[in-house]
Amino acid sequence: MAKRDYYEVLGLQKGASDDEIKKAFRRLAMKHHPDKNQGDKAAEEKFKEINEAYEVLSDAKKRGLYDQFGHAGIDPSMGAGRGGGHGFHQGSAADFSEAFGDIFGDIFGGRGGQRQQAHNNRGADLRYRLDISFEEAFHGASKNIQFSAFSSCEPCKGSGAKAGSTKVTCTMCKGQGVVRMQQGFFAVQQTCPTCHGSGQIIKDPCTSCHGQGRIHKRRELAVKIPAGIDDGDRVRLAGEGDAGESGGTPGDLYVEIHVKANPLFTREGTHLHCEVPISFVTAALGGEIEIPTVDGKVKLKIPEGTQSDKVFRLRGKGFKSLRGSVVGDLLCKVSIETPVNLSDKQKTLLKEFDQLIKEGGTKHSPKASSWFEGVKRFFSSAS
Repeated sequence: MAKRDYYEVLGLQKGASDDEIKKAFRRLAMKHHPDKNQGDKAAEEKFKEINEAYEVLSDAKKRGLYDQFGHAGIDPSMGAGRGGGHGFHQGSAADFSEAFGDIFGDIFGGRGGQRQQAHNNRGADLRYRLDISFEEAFHGASKNIQFSAFSSCEPCKGSGAKAGSTKVTCTMCKGQGVVRMQQGFFAVQQTCPTCHGSGQIIKDPCTSCHGQGRIHKRRELAVKIPAGIDDGDRVRLAGEGDAGESGGTPGDLYVEIHVKANPLFTREGTHLHCEVPISFVTAALGGEIEIPTVDGKVKLKIPEGTQSDKVFRLRGKGFKSLRGSVVGDLLCKVSIETPVNLSDKQKTLLKEFDQLIKEGGTKHSPKASSWFEGVKRFFSSAS
């Protein structure tokens, strides 16, 4: 029976890229794999045909011969030196594993046991909550923290082996850290269950850490808080988390910042907001008032006729940005305070003042006059 064109088997055009060939093979092999089609002889034959096509087209030398001579170019019976045969054989299982390594690595252990072990031995990342004041967030600070974590064992220097002894090569994997497994048509590698991927085992463990290479103890660190940090931000201290087992890479320490509220200011990004009460006399006549900033007190000029809720912007009096040279502003909203607990004389003077304002017409109270005119128009149109 004549063989089908390998490009046709994979649903490709001649000249397809290596990446296109691998993707097509993955898709079809997943569909027709015998483990997914138990007892289906047609699917098994289809899978063998797909694997055969991939074995040739994924090999640059074989593909070149196939493109030039067709099936004859890779058939050993047609001449020496033209290829290495065809069909599903021992070598193609490795090709299949190679093509599917990233998909089935988690299922069958994948390749690169040493790399997997390094990851597994990595110490845990830790989190620490640090409360700081509003002023410390503004200016920056250095804070000492104390916490408990795994640290590298000093007597064995993190190796887990007793001082004076050494680790021995694992007999299961012969020091490779991985063992080869056969799963039906799959030929894959798995982390060695005896040495857990290290390639070595400890015959005489350290008495301090019992072969773990680390011990739990109290630690103290100085944490630098950058100026401009915000509530909820984190400071990462690389390598200051738990030490890894058997000399593995240590984890990181994440210091989560919580900024205490300030009674005068609220923060919005790099900008600060505050509310400043002023007397109606200052609002009417204008003047200069003293207002607080995080850096100290400054003078703010209030123009004549200032209305309540007017916002004044003081540039550069906000927070610094953590990701640049930008500095925010301080936005001060004035609130006109109504006098309370007035004496009889003060009440009399205010009434006289009010009468003088009314005699002046609309020029003294343009907002009130406009509002009352709107009320009149509303009721006139309603009737």
